[in-house]
Amino acid sequence: MNLIFNKMNYFNKLLAILAIGLFAFVGGHAKPLKPSDYAVTVSTDRKEPFYHQGETVTFTIRFTCKGEPVQVAKVKWEISKDGVEPPLQQGVGIPENGVVTVSGKLDEPGFLQCRADVSIPGESIPTGRAAAAIDQSEIKPSLPPPDDFNAFWDDQKKKLAAIPLNIKLTPVKSPVVGVEVFDVQADCIGKPMSGYLARPAGAVASSLPAIVLCHGAGVASSRLSVAAEWAKEGFLSLDFNAHGLPNGQPPEFYSNLYKGELEKYYLKNPESRDTIFFLGLYTRLMRAIDVLASQPEWDGKILVANGRSQGGGQSIAAAGLDPRVTYFAAQIPAMCDHTGVIAGRINGWPKLVPMTDGKPDEKSLQAARYFDGVNFAARTKAPAFFTVGFIDVSCPPSSVYAAYNAISGKKDIVNNFQSGHISTPEADNAVKAAILDYLKSLKNIGR
Repeated sequence: MNLIFNKMNYFNKLLAILAIGLFAFVGGHAKPLKPSDYAVTVSTDRKEPFYHQGETVTFTIRFTCKGEPVQVAKVKWEISKDGVEPPLQQGVGIPENGVVTVSGKLDEPGFLQCRADVSIPGESIPTGRAAAAIDQSEIKPSLPPPDDFNAFWDDQKKKLAAIPLNIKLTPVKSPVVGVEVFDVQADCIGKPMSGYLARPAGAVASSLPAIVLCHGAGVASSRLSVAAEWAKEGFLSLDFNAHGLPNGQPPEFYSNLYKGELEKYYLKNPESRDTIFFLGLYTRLMRAIDVLASQPEWDGKILVANGRSQGGGQSIAAAGLDPRVTYFAAQIPAMCDHTGVIAGRINGWPKLVPMTDGKPDEKSLQAARYFDGVNFAARTKAPAFFTVGFIDVSCPPSSVYAAYNAISGKKDIVNNFQSGHISTPEADNAVKAAILDYLKSLKNIGR
């Protein structure tokens, strides 16, 4: 490991740190510094950070203030396996010309992450991160699916099929010219399926491909504008509500639920496959597909699933649960590799399995396996498109690749090297382009 230290006396440096933290002199006038004036960036020694097991990865940590190198500071760094604690290596360095370099390696498939934190008295400095992919295509599931995985979900499908759809369509004002939008409600197990259904105005029978749009984490109305925009692209689209809530209510209606009975809904009752929140969510997801398939405008051939984060996990589940799904796009997907801790990895969001004294709760561990994106991914033949953030600490890249690698069919992935748990405009555009290209390819071959 290579650490670069300035030879100044440490106490002189600390005095300089205090001076930096108080003022920046611009144009002869002292102005207080803001946290946004500072930047901690970490980069690998390769522009595209792909490595093999056992190869050395060198990380360069840069600390700047208003774009200029900071000569004095205390940089605390750690190198880990995608955030697993304790880290593989850690230390403290003093930058020379704003730079500290550290090195590490990983002797197994995964992601090697470097985290850097800078301490300045009285200031809050953003954390810097970078990660290197180590033979990421070889990341395997942390556990196999339960022996009765298929039987469990077949039973849920039978229960759902026994409930008539009883669809109610209520026209609502469309935000897009040439698009018709409806508030749609359908009966389901437990809470109803609730969403916004949109289609091009005047669409004839059997003319439209369909798309089901899945929500990220949170509590909110279905998204009227999202459904309408996909209808503008020629789809029969359904943006459905993760919680089966009524749509179009005042914001405080949803925020009160999020602060009250639906607070941390994703972690409630994780000890049983029959009580976990995601059973109801995936049931409503299957019912949303039923609603789309029941519409006379659907062409009966093309059905796409798309979402990000929690919605990305749902898009994987949609493809694994329903063969009518012919293509899916999972953006920074959650709900993957819930049992990663068994393989020494970070569990994917929402980290369903509680830990006690470093050991996973056995009941929650077993229940989580029925809702793991890795197991749904292995059961679909539909083409897939993924996005992943290399420094995503909510949906770690190791968990995303565990699911991606389980897909046996055609697939592609956008690797965002410097992104955390956000979907960048570039990634959003890439997903939309991939879906439209898929549609175009089918039209070109006459489906």
